[in-house]
Formats: sequence, C-alpha cells, structure tokens
Amino acid sequence: MTKRTEITTPEILPQEARSEFSLRPERLDHFVGQEKVKQGLQISIEAAIERREPLDHILFHGPPGLGKTTLAMLLSREMSVNITTTSGPVLEKAADLVGALTNLHRGDILFIDEIHRLRPVIEEFLYPAMEDFKVEVRLSDGPRAQTMTMAVEPFTLVGATTRFGLLTAPMRARFGITERLDFYPARDLAAIIERSADLMGIAATPDGARELAERARGTPRVANRLLRRVRDFAQVRANGILDVPVVRRALEILDVDEYGLDSMDTRILSTIVQKFEGGPVGLNSLAVALGEDAGTIEEVYEPFLIQEGFLMRGPRGRIATPKAYRILGLPEPDEPEGSGGGPIPPHPNLFN
Repeated sequence: MTKRTEITTPEILPQEARSEFSLRPERLDHFVGQEKVKQGLQISIEAAIERREPLDHILFHGPPGLGKTTLAMLLSREMSVNITTTSGPVLEKAADLVGALTNLHRGDILFIDEIHRLRPVIEEFLYPAMEDFKVEVRLSDGPRAQTMTMAVEPFTLVGATTRFGLLTAPMRARFGITERLDFYPARDLAAIIERSADLMGIAATPDGARELAERARGTPRVANRLLRRVRDFAQVRANGILDVPVVRRALEILDVDEYGLDSMDTRILSTIVQKFEGGPVGLNSLAVALGEDAGTIEEVYEPFLIQEGFLMRGPRGRIATPKAYRILGLPEPDEPEGSGGGPIPPHPNLFN
C-alpha cells in the first residue's frame, strides 16, 4: 500500500505498535464506546469475581482497529490475572501452544488474535483444553505413537477475528461469550481523540476533535493515526493548536475528505461508476481495473464504503449507490421511490 492509503487503513502499521499501546486505556471504565459490549463484560467480570471462577471463553469479532486487543488486555487487568498473547498465523503446530497453556495459572487469559487463521490441527488441540482443561501431547509418531494427557489450570481463551464467518462451527460453539464490535459514531471518536490528545500533550479544541472524528472512518486506530499526522502539521505550519481550520488544512494535504474518503476510496467508486456503469461488477474485475489486490479491496476499503452507504455488495458483484454518484458530482441513476437524499458537493479528488 502506498503512503497515501496507509493513513486510513484500519490495520496496525509496524511502526505504530508502541505508540498505539501507549494510548490504550488502563481500565474498562475508561474505554470509550461499545457501551453494550462493555456492560455485558462488566456483568461477566463481577459475576466471575464473586464466584471466584475464571471468565468464560470470549470471542470478539468485527472490523480491524475497533479495540478487540485492547478489551482483551483490559479483561486481564479487571480480573487481576496475567495475559499471554499470540496469533493464529504464528501457531503452526500443537507444540507451539503446549508451553503457553501449561504455564498459565488459574484464571489467566490466553489471547489469540486472528483466531480464524488457526490450522485445523491447532483447533482440535484446543478443544479439550477449552472444555476439560487438559491437552493431549503426542510423544512419538507412527503406528505405535503414544500420547500423554496433561492437565492445565482453568483459563480463559479470548479470541479476536475480523472474519467471523471463517471460524468453524465447533470453534464458535465453544465460546460462552460472543461480542461484535461496530464502527464508532463521531461523538465517541471525538472523546477518544480528546483523551489521546491529552496523553500526547496536544492542545485540541472540541470542534477540532469533532472535525477529525468525522473523517476517521468510525475507527479509533484511524482517529489516533490522523491525530498524530495533524499534530505534525499544527507544529510546523500552524500555532500547535488543533482547531477546525488546522484540521481541515492538514487532512486536505493528507487527501482525506470530509467524509473520511481517501484517494483510493474515490478511485473505487469512480471506477465502478465510469468503467462499469455503476455495476454490478465482480471483485476480481474491479481489482484488475484498479491495479490493486482483491483481498485489500475486500478487507480494507469495502467495509467502510458499504457501512456509509456508498457501495452495495450483491450476488452479482459491487454496485455504486446514488450516494456515490452524488459525492462524485455525476448524474444520479434512477432512484427507487422514496429513496430521497440531499445534494452532496462534488468530490475534490475525483480526477487526482
């Protein structure tokens, strides 16, 4: 991905790991947004503490950058237990999990990110650990292979996935708590930006934080990334205060418009409208026309475009909505009766 598209991707970038960690809240009460998820987790935590039992296994799913890893870490703090983190692609064989499982103390949390990418052999190894708190360790291979059963302390498995549908049914059934994280409204993102600005020692006005929040694609990770980039602009080209004019000028340079769309989003919409007559168009055909990886389009760009109503995804492919025509400043197709919609100014990056 180019530098321009990195600014709004919800995936964490390698150079951001340390800065992202420093902005995470320390307690569940400080976590902004996802109120229903928080309320359910708080009830589960209080009940588990009162019974002196580990939490039930928990699965978080939803688009990247919404706080799944942060919530897992907050659970360990609220329960006063340790947390061991790993990810699905890292676990190649059962032996990779034996050390982690056998070193867990009662109530500890094992967090597996991108759990949908676990290999089948790892899933089967986890099943008895999740249900009966024991693991079967193979001592040798061949027709006379021997196995040894090892007990593990009762623990909580917390899984996170951006592709809930790719999890197998047996794995999904073993989670007692399943929570979906949704995109954040601008109000919650503005509160996150104000908190992050305070931690970073940045002066930001409420209106400036709101302006930035409305362009952050409903994702806290994107909001904090934009905040760091706007901070640099304010330091070099302005008075160091993040007010509305400074935020607008900075994001204009970063090619992020008032709807949170960047140049790649605009290219996707304009390609569907101009080259494929508004669709439907298949993902592979769209990827070839754009010169972009199909997986990147589907996982990084499409969720936000669909969430905001610029794009529809049907059985025959992708279709641009009347809202996409309006934002591109092009004549709208015939709308269904009652669809409505007010005028939207042309997008400045249409021909960039």
